[in-house]
Formats: sequence, C-alpha cells, structure tokens
Amino acid sequence: MSNLLWIKQIRGLAGKNKNQLLIMKGLGLKHVGDERTIVNSQASIGMLKKVSHLIYVERKKEV
Repeated sequence: MSNLLWIKQIRGLAGKNKNQLLIMKGLGLKHVGDERTIVNSQASIGMLKKVSHLIYVERKKEV
C-alpha cells in the first residue's frame, strides 16, 4: 500500500467555515492549484474527508 498521497486544491476558500480553513492551512494549501504530498495516515485521511469537495487526491506510487 502506498504511504503517500498527492493532493491538489481545486476550489477556492471564500465563504468556507473556520474549521475548513484551518484544515486547509494544516494541509499546506492556500490557493487554487496548490499541490502537496502528504503521508497517508488516519489523521490525514480524516482531514481530507472534511474538505473532500475542495481538493483532488491521488495515491502516489513509490519508486
């Protein structure tokens, strides 16, 4: 199983509630088009579920 996830912000943050803004900040995403690679853990999965409508997620293949 891949232990890395590639995430990309696909929607803006205007009008989103405070919790969603804090989660996006925790993921390191600020602007539409921002991309990050994060570790696949239960904590990160929980964060991704809360903002799933704002991001695109892919499993990153290990080399």
